[in-house]
Parts: sequence; structure tokens; C-alpha cells
Amino acid sequence: MKITFLGADHEVTGSCHYLNVCGKNVLIDCGMEQGEGKIENQEIPVNAAEIDYVLLTHAHIDHSGLLPLLYVQGFRGKIYTTYPTVDLCNILLKDSAHIQMFEAEWRNRKAKRSNQKEFVPLYDMKAAEEVLALFVGCNYEDKIQLSEGLEVRFTDVGHLLGSASIEVWAKEENTQKKIVFSGDIGNVNKPLIKNPKFIKEADYVIMESTYGDRSHGGSPDYVAELVKIFKRTFERGGNVVIPSFAVGRTQELLYFIRKIKQDKLLNDFDVYVDSPLAIEATSIYSKNYANCFDEEAMELINKGINPISFLGLKLSVDSSESKAINFDNSPKVIISASGMCDAGRIKHHLKHNLWRPECTVLFVGYQANGSLGRRLVEGAKEVKLFGEPIQVKAEIAELHGFSGHADKEGLLHWINAFEKKPKKVFVVHGEDTVCEQFTACLKEEYGFDAIAPFTGACYDLATGECIDEGNKEQKNASSLEKKSQGMFERLVAAGKRLLVVINHNEGDVNKDMEKFADQINSLSDKWDR
Repeated sequence: MKITFLGADHEVTGSCHYLNVCGKNVLIDCGMEQGEGKIENQEIPVNAAEIDYVLLTHAHIDHSGLLPLLYVQGFRGKIYTTYPTVDLCNILLKDSAHIQMFEAEWRNRKAKRSNQKEFVPLYDMKAAEEVLALFVGCNYEDKIQLSEGLEVRFTDVGHLLGSASIEVWAKEENTQKKIVFSGDIGNVNKPLIKNPKFIKEADYVIMESTYGDRSHGGSPDYVAELVKIFKRTFERGGNVVIPSFAVGRTQELLYFIRKIKQDKLLNDFDVYVDSPLAIEATSIYSKNYANCFDEEAMELINKGINPISFLGLKLSVDSSESKAINFDNSPKVIISASGMCDAGRIKHHLKHNLWRPECTVLFVGYQANGSLGRRLVEGAKEVKLFGEPIQVKAEIAELHGFSGHADKEGLLHWINAFEKKPKKVFVVHGEDTVCEQFTACLKEEYGFDAIAPFTGACYDLATGECIDEGNKEQKNASSLEKKSQGMFERLVAAGKRLLVVINHNEGDVNKDMEKFADQINSLSDKWDR
């Protein structure tokens, strides 16, 4: 009965934890590293084909983004998550595959000119589509038996549509332990979705700490703040460009802008959502309102009002519609992805607006280390877009408190809701110093046995003892290029999966095993050169 920490340890992205319990190999999240991390994720300690289950806390790519790669490497188990997360992953993983393939095509055009090695994408659309067939949707609060001695439950944690904390009950012989994975804990009083629910008991808790060193300063009046920013920008004759996460943040923005227009707090203005992904996500939000929306949003729906739409909202789907936005000289709001400005249509809007002092670029979410968004927030005077240097003369603004993550107070509220202190609290998913500070707070001020594990750390959950302290030395996080598998590596992964399948057939009918052996030998004869 062991847990190994593989990613988002002393950093924010790339969440992945490995449980070996009840004779099963279980991953909790399988996320992609984003931005420029300092710590290299640990390799999964078993073959992908040997993983029985993945438990997914929510759809964000830093928690789900490597699932198609896991499939390419041989994983054929089941992925358990909430129904809304299944819906969101259906668009997010395909979008991620599109980005991988587009980047590979771009790199390979350059590689041909300089006679360099072919770049193989992390995964392609086929892998994304096929891994989606392994998803199993679950209702909040249903207790699900995965195998003998192993049960799980998903509890609404208020971070994103469908987001969950995951409770895991594991029983091996006479030893039974409950492990709780917080997932990303939501901020309170957000529009649309409910506040985080609390869990009463656990032996071990693995909890995030993204904003474990700061307060959001209560719940700001987002509508009033947006009105101020829009008003001064429009008076200058400029555009408000909002880099926004397509899932979650865009829908919240639409909620507040609908209220601005409904209450006529500003003269009429155009609003563009220039992100096919955000448009699809908004549709999924509307589909899943019954089980996920809070009382205020439901009250609007019961009155026949769509809380995330309004008359005159302009949706840009194809590239020609996107390009036309920047030829319209009237002041407007442009909401576009990606939220950290490292990919997507937002880069085109930045190219057209960053150099204009009358415009505003408004950040409404977390910006990872090394991302273009982080550089702009930290005061960059010039950035490079599409190979061209662009002067930063636009106003750079942030909507503080507009976060999907709980602040320090919210994190403490969540962990202190346990009726009995867990045996140990593992603090993850926070930048290096934040993890250490929040861990010290839990220990010194609240009396928890808390630790911030390093990547590769392993603990025996039966005894609570540390088996391996992991890699305390910070290394440069592996880039997507380093993670990318060449075709030979994919062939090796297929061979590893074949060995797992062979072992699964031990004890089968002799006639069937003979047929299987003949098929393998025939394939080997064909390719043995």
C-alpha cells in the first residue's frame, strides 16, 4: 500500500500521483507540465499497460493533458471521473492533440530546411479520440467499487464544472486506509458553480497549495471592477483584450458581462468570444447546469434567463471571423484563449493590440512561470510574437481575486473541516516556496503532521513511513520535445504492452494460447529483418 508523487510537487502544473493498493496500479491525474517549471516530473514506475485505473479530478490540461500519451504508451484501463469532466475532456484533449500536431508540422517544416531529425508530436488526434473511449462517468457522492477492497467517491470541490476531490478507500487484509486527494480547491462565491464541499475524515490527505501564501482579499465586486477597466479603455478608444482559459474563466466573464449589459452600467459595446474551444465549453456548461450550478444561477435559469449569454454576443468560430475582429476599429471586448498566452488565437490579438497605448490587456487567471502571460504581468517592455518583436505599450491590468483556486484562508478552511486530523497531510501543487510556507503554517499554527514531498517521494500508507524522499535537487523540467516519443520508442512501448497482455493470458485455454503464440510468431517473422 504505497503512494508515489510524480508531478506538481514543489510546482503548480503536471499533476500526477501513483497509488499501488489492493494489487492495483492507480494514477490520480495525468497532467501536462505548462510554462517553464523547475522540477522534472518523475516517470511512472510501472509500464503504462500495467495501470489499471486513472482517477481524474478535473478536465484542466495540467491534470488531464497526458492521458492520450499514456494511451500511446499502452494504457488500456479505465478513467473514472465526473460526467461533466468527461464532456469537457472530450473537447480539451482533442484541442490539445490539435496543438501537438500543429506544432509538429511547424517544427518539421523547419527541420526539413535544416536537415534535422523529424519531430514526433506527444500524441495525435487518433490517440485523443481513442483514450476518450476509456472514460467512465460518475455522479457526485456515489461510492464506486473499482475492485475488491478498493472504493472511490467524487465530491464537488467548486474549482471548475465537474471538478472533484477524490476519496479512496483501500483495504488490504487487515489494513484499511482512506486517502483523500483534494484536487484543485475552488474559490468561494464564484458565479455559476457551487462552493467547495468538505470531507469529514481521512487517514492521508494530498492537497493543493497554489495560493497558499496569499489572500484574494475577500470577494471583490467583479462587475464594478470590470466596468472601471472597460470604461477607461473605451474612453481612450481602445480594445480590452482578455486572455482567458476557455473552460471556466470565459463562462464566468460572460456571466459578469451579461449583468453589466442587463443593468446598463455602460453604453452598449461589442463582446467577442474568439475561441472555438470556449464556445464548445460554454455549450457544455449549459448542458450540465442541473447538477453543477449554484442557487443564483439556477434562479436565473428558472426565470428563463441564460446566465452566460446575452443579446449581441459575437462568437468567432472560423479563422476568417477571427481575423475580421482586428479590422473593426470600434472599441470592444475580445475574450480569447489561451489564458497564459502561449498558444491559440490570443497571440494574434496581442500582436494587434499590445503596441497600442489606448488598449488594455486584462489578465483574469494564474500565469505559470515562463509563460508569455507571466512575462507581461511582470512588466516586460517587449515580447516576440510570430518571430516579430512587439513593443508593450498597452495597459496591463489584472483582476485580482478572480481565481478558480482557493486562497490561503480557503485552503485552511477546507483542511480544518476534517473532524479529526489526518495522520499526514501532503502539500502539493504550489510553487516551491509556497509549498514550504503553507506546510510550515499547517504544522506550526494548526498542529498538522504535514510535509511537502518532492518528485519521486514514496510513502508506505500502511505504516506512514517514508520509503524514498524523492529528488530534492531542482532540475529543469522536461520540455514537450523531450517527452515526445520517436516512432522507435512507440514501438518499444507497444512491445511492453504485449508482454502485459501475454501475462494476462496465463492460465487460459491451451488452444487459445497456442493461437496467440502463433500470431505473435507470425508477426515476428514478418518484421525480423
